[in-house]
Amino acid sequence: MIRRGIFKHPKNDLEGEIRRDRTPGPSVPEELCVTCPTCRKMLFRDALAESSYVCPHCGWHFRISARRRIEITADEGTFRELNTKIVSRNILSFPGYDEKLEQARRSESGKDEVVCGTCRIGGFTSCVFAMEPSFMMGSMGTAVGEKITRLFEYAAEHRLPVVGFTVSGGARMQEGILSLMQMAKTSGAVRRHSEAGLLYVAVLTNPTTGGVTASFAMEADIILAEPGALIGFAGPRVIEQTIRQKLPPGFQRAEFLLEKGFVDQISNRKTQKRLLTRLLEFHAGGADE
Repeated sequence: MIRRGIFKHPKNDLEGEIRRDRTPGPSVPEELCVTCPTCRKMLFRDALAESSYVCPHCGWHFRISARRRIEITADEGTFRELNTKIVSRNILSFPGYDEKLEQARRSESGKDEVVCGTCRIGGFTSCVFAMEPSFMMGSMGTAVGEKITRLFEYAAEHRLPVVGFTVSGGARMQEGILSLMQMAKTSGAVRRHSEAGLLYVAVLTNPTTGGVTASFAMEADIILAEPGALIGFAGPRVIEQTIRQKLPPGFQRAEFLLEKGFVDQISNRKTQKRLLTRLLEFHAGGADE
């Protein structure tokens, strides 16, 4: 019987895989450093937090939590949260949805899907909402739509402007038509707030897509966007596969939308609060009493 491998030569140091030094190099704990996904520079988390989570080398805007977003926007100690008891539940008994919700609530964001409330921004009283990217990628379900709708209704009742930070992968498919219904519900609330002569400023962050883009994200009086943010309804890959054409460079990025007139201004996070304060001041016509 012929043995397997009888015609194979034994490997030596000059053939086969090149030997590499397997000695592990110095490791840096993940809780201390993070790598920028664009320029690949290693950044200390403490220094990154001081720079509003913007890479000091290339300007890449890191994704941040809803509460951190409000923390760097609102005047210290002025934020008061509203409608905290509204949370998502498995209304349609969608298979596996309960487990996904439980997993999302164990993440850093906790039970937050969108954080809504009132605060002062540069001394001006405003309503504010910030969507949570780590909770099922900021998807919009019934709880998100309800909280944002109630915030606009509260703002209209108390004659307050609204500042909103959007980040979303679109409507939440596990809630079916009920999630799609939130597009019309939130749009109605925005319309009533606008008809009352009140200001709404939206800040689109990376990414803002799907049903959120097709509703309240693009209905603001002033639309700002962070640098490099992906903004659109369907993603570029879906569009390319549908029209069978190559899309232009930077398609659906904030800078592309600014050029086409869909965005009013690109807003760097480091100077964002200053810009929001100016916009609120222009609308108020002077200092807030």
